[in-house]
Amino acid sequence: MRARIERALHAAWQRRGLLSTALWPFSRLYEIIITNREAGFLRNPQRVHHETIPVVVVGNIYIGGTGKTPVTIALVQALQARGWNPGVISRGYGSRPGEKPRVGRGALEPALFGDEPALIAAQTGAPVAVHPDRAAAIRRLRRHYPKIDVVVSDDGLQHLALGRDMEIIVQDARGIGNGRMLPAGPLREPPERLNSADFIINNLLPGEAPPVIPPGPAHVVDMRLAPATVEHLASGERLDWADWIARPGHDSCAAVAAIGRPERFFGMLRQHGLTALHTVALPDHYDYRDSPFRTLTAECILITPKDAVKCRRFGDHRLHCVHPAPEFSDPSWIDLVNELLRAISQRKHTTELAEPLN
Repeated sequence: MRARIERALHAAWQRRGLLSTALWPFSRLYEIIITNREAGFLRNPQRVHHETIPVVVVGNIYIGGTGKTPVTIALVQALQARGWNPGVISRGYGSRPGEKPRVGRGALEPALFGDEPALIAAQTGAPVAVHPDRAAAIRRLRRHYPKIDVVVSDDGLQHLALGRDMEIIVQDARGIGNGRMLPAGPLREPPERLNSADFIINNLLPGEAPPVIPPGPAHVVDMRLAPATVEHLASGERLDWADWIARPGHDSCAAVAAIGRPERFFGMLRQHGLTALHTVALPDHYDYRDSPFRTLTAECILITPKDAVKCRRFGDHRLHCVHPAPEFSDPSWIDLVNELLRAISQRKHTTELAEPLN
């Protein structure tokens, strides 16, 4: 039910119909609240926490899932390959926050850290801290892992108390929808917010056209996810997608996804060879307290990595996790990020040395 309501809302937010027009006065009120909040931080810059190492925020202005976590994973892995020691912070959506931020790395419990932070930790090996107070998360993360030299925030674009040195906004083919803010439209901030981003990543399906973006200073890159490997959860066996799909018996496959836009996962599978596919869309951050797979008669069930961190405990031999890999229209954008972060890091280090000791 929840998933159907969300799909209906997002469909309505793609145009300025009767529902959007009726809600528009509430959007104006929401915009006033957001504007006043931003002004409060501008008037009181001491409320913003700034770090002595670079901080990169990966976020969105379109409510819901646009593909931030795959971008965060790709960014962290690329920075690691270039000699950085990144740490990751997140709100930890879906988990119950403790009084202090939770910190860890490797195999993390989704119930304690949230499914997305657990996935990021598993796929990158980077240390992770979760807490609604992002500044507190950074401080605790750096205390536990002092070798960290760059922090990547998975979400947090609207968390104004967090100082940042670089912003990456992720959107999909829906772009800014009808261009209105909540609740008359899907936007958390005005469309003009795109103009202040350093990078805009368009997360698209194969063959999907990127949204129209007015000319601005941001470096715009298209990203498309393609299946890279398939992991059999019960045994841990991994196969390249081409080898896995060459095996017979895929006519009885089902796909289950509890992500922001399940159709993105299903569409990727169909685009890469699974045309006959029974699909089940679950609400984003579905808790998987009980197995939703019992009622499925399929001999093979494909799930996302985000769902896999919660589903291994079921021991269902039919479960296979499809690990996607990003394909960027301009792969050099990561090199540009690296160059900018090196300059930022050097500037922060020089400033820190120049400050007088108390």
